[in-house]
Amino acid sequence: MNLALLAAAGASILVGAGIVASRFAVAEVPPLTLAMLRYAVGFACLLPFALRHAGEARQAMPVRSRGADLLAMAGLGLVQFAVLIALLNYALQRIGAAQAALIFSLFPLLTMLMSAALGRERPTASLSAGVALSLAGVALTLSPKLGGVHTGGWWGEAAVAASALLGAACTVLYRPYLQRYPTVPVSAFAMMISVLFLAVFAGAEDWTGRIGGFSGAAWAAIVFVGVSSGVGYFWWLYALKHESPTRVTVFLALNPVTAALLGWLLLGEPLHAATLAALGLIAAGLWLATRPTRSMT
Repeated sequence: MNLALLAAAGASILVGAGIVASRFAVAEVPPLTLAMLRYAVGFACLLPFALRHAGEARQAMPVRSRGADLLAMAGLGLVQFAVLIALLNYALQRIGAAQAALIFSLFPLLTMLMSAALGRERPTASLSAGVALSLAGVALTLSPKLGGVHTGGWWGEAAVAASALLGAACTVLYRPYLQRYPTVPVSAFAMMISVLFLAVFAGAEDWTGRIGGFSGAAWAAIVFVGVSSGVGYFWWLYALKHESPTRVTVFLALNPVTAALLGWLLLGEPLHAATLAALGLIAAGLWLATRPTRSMT
């Protein structure tokens, strides 16, 4: 039994489940407040593991570049764990969980395209076919809106696409720091910075006055999303430590599948034939784009 691949599958399932839980929570919890609470719980989950490697991270940090590295990692953390999730929560107030997960599933493909643009990996026919299939899947799931008046605008879809793009950029830009320092302390530091940042800006949502009024169901969703963020990210790092990125990334196809099924079961969101076909295209595209037939650098 390959524990690394099981960890990758589990992490991807938690991403999809977290989108559904966030979709439930945003009906009661404002987007910035939800993002702050999510990563406060996630940070608490990662903190014990980060403390175990804190000395190792300190020794690996050159004195001359310590301030610059910390500032860069803090900035990337703000984008990855604050801006990205705030955009996603904003989108989930306007579109369904399955639709959001389908658009967000472009994350790994955008990451690979950015890596190729920076010369870190070479585009292949398989990658191009994977991108085309995934884009076809996204177009298919959006097709019901293309034929008529979309009174709510496209802000929800645009917010998810922007969050996937920012996530891909952070993944590529984080690479030098993750190669230089232990991954869990870097992630915990970034989460901590994002929580402090969000605590300030969520003041506009009066989170200090509203936090005591959230229902038990909303708190259950918040805790679940937070724990799934911390645990899922730990599993993801474990998988990347023991397996190639291509074999790990392919399991992100489970993200939209999980969100679609749970959205249908728990939120009453319709599961149309077009959605099922789109899920198939996304899964096929991710498989083609992440086959372990090309070298990863």
